[in-house]
Amino acid sequence: MRHLRAASAVTLALSIAVAATGCGGGTTSGGSNESPKTLTYWASNQGPSIEADKKILTPELKKFEKETGIKVKLEVVPWADLLNRILAATTSGQGPDVLNIGNTWSASLQATGALLPWDDKNFEAIGGRDRFVDSAVASAGKEGEPPAAVPLYSLAYALYYNKKMFAEAGVEKPPATWDELVETGKKISKGGKWGLGAEGGNLSNNIHQTFVLGQQHGADFFDKDGKATFTSDGAVAAVKQYIDFMAKDKIIAPGNAEYAQNQSLTDFAKGKTAMVLWQAAASTFAAQGMKPEDWGAAPVPVPSGAPGTGEQVNSMVAGINMAVFKNSKNIDGAKKFVKFMTSDAEQKLLNKTYGSIPPVKAAQADAAFGAPDLKVLRDTLATSAAPLPQVPNESQFETAVGTAVKELWADAAAGRPVTEASVKERLEKAQQTMQQ
Repeated sequence: MRHLRAASAVTLALSIAVAATGCGGGTTSGGSNESPKTLTYWASNQGPSIEADKKILTPELKKFEKETGIKVKLEVVPWADLLNRILAATTSGQGPDVLNIGNTWSASLQATGALLPWDDKNFEAIGGRDRFVDSAVASAGKEGEPPAAVPLYSLAYALYYNKKMFAEAGVEKPPATWDELVETGKKISKGGKWGLGAEGGNLSNNIHQTFVLGQQHGADFFDKDGKATFTSDGAVAAVKQYIDFMAKDKIIAPGNAEYAQNQSLTDFAKGKTAMVLWQAAASTFAAQGMKPEDWGAAPVPVPSGAPGTGEQVNSMVAGINMAVFKNSKNIDGAKKFVKFMTSDAEQKLLNKTYGSIPPVKAAQADAAFGAPDLKVLRDTLATSAAPLPQVPNESQFETAVGTAVKELWADAAAGRPVTEASVKERLEKAQQTMQQ
């Protein structure tokens, strides 16, 4: 397996990130493996803001310190920076002891050899592999190899809708097909209000949405041998359909082309946008003053109106995994921390707070996860979600195609034509980047 190397645009970002993160991390943690005193932890931004995550996690880290005597130094890293920070750490050899990774990055980061493999012995140290839902573990690394991480939060996409805005527009129920979504969006998109929100500057989100639309158009973005097929008819149609929500249908505000940090959720909470496609939005809505009765959640639309497999897939298999850098001086302490964060009690508390689904079986059975929106997420994961391509260069895929989609959003926002030819040209450039 090759080490992750970024092609063109990623290389520049990686080199900048190396300069920014070249000090500190797992190699400089306090104490020893036998008697760890401190651990460093990079947490992904799960809540409505960095500060909100710190408020949520800090009491739990203090609880862990009280139980073990190990202090955890927390840094919450924005999604826009997280992958480049991790890539820089795998290249420099200097990173945190423990970190969160998007489960779609597992195979890519596994290929670097920088992460601790979770073999049977390491799983036993945290209570055993059979505590976890099989599909969650399957998203933690390449099939046939020990996982590169441990599942922490499980997620899927849902269509969140503002009930008041729907009622004002005379819309009685959430759309089940894309045609219905566009029709609903056009009824709402007037007077400074918009039908649908997007995060055009968020490369990962761009990939998640276009991958699902690609499934609905019969496209996988890679062939069975792992070769990129970004310019297939289905891939081009999927990307164009997504951009057309702004360029042609006019149901997404042009400013969304630059959104990358949950701004679409803020617009939703303020009554500016009626619908968003999101993985787990309940905590953000609550933090921004919305009550549970103000919004609803429904399955993401599919062509037939009935989610399922194949061309009726309506979500990628989403989730957050917890990994340990192999060069940590505090491997034993790091495993204790992973055990703590994946304990039944912490799984119930944290997943309930973030609105996600516990990958730990015992915690998932808790009544707290029976809320209507969480039922949508659970059902989607079980019946109509598909994993992103399990290829070593998946992170490059997210960067290359995610950037192409971002550039197309910019075209749409500026009023430049978005045609099949222009979409194919951008995707061809992304495919060439992958092949360098």
